[in-house]
Amino acid sequence: MNDRERTSQFGDNGRNGGPGKDGELGFRRGRRRGCPFCSDTALAIDYKDPQFLRYFITERGKIVPRRISGTCAKHQRAITLAVKRARNIALLPFTAND
Repeated sequence: MNDRERTSQFGDNGRNGGPGKDGELGFRRGRRRGCPFCSDTALAIDYKDPQFLRYFITERGKIVPRRISGTCAKHQRAITLAVKRARNIALLPFTAND
C-alpha cells in the first residue's frame, strides 16, 4: 500500500481525526499535571490523617493509580505505604462496606 492509498483510507495523516504520530487514530492526550506534593512542600503524607488519604482510595477500597491521582512515583509509594498503615490500625477500610 503506497502513501496515496493510505491517505485516502485513513484521512489526511494527523488532521481532522486521522492518524497522527505512531499511527494514533485521532486520540489526543492532554498535558500531564505535575505532582501536587512536589509542587507544594507544605503538603505532607501522613497515615494518621484518614480524611486526606480517602482521596487516594476508591469507594471499593482500592488505591488510586498514579495516572489518575497525578502523583509522581516517589510520592505514590509514600501514599501506598500510608494507606496500608492506616488500614492496619483500622483508620481506613480494607474493602467496601456492603
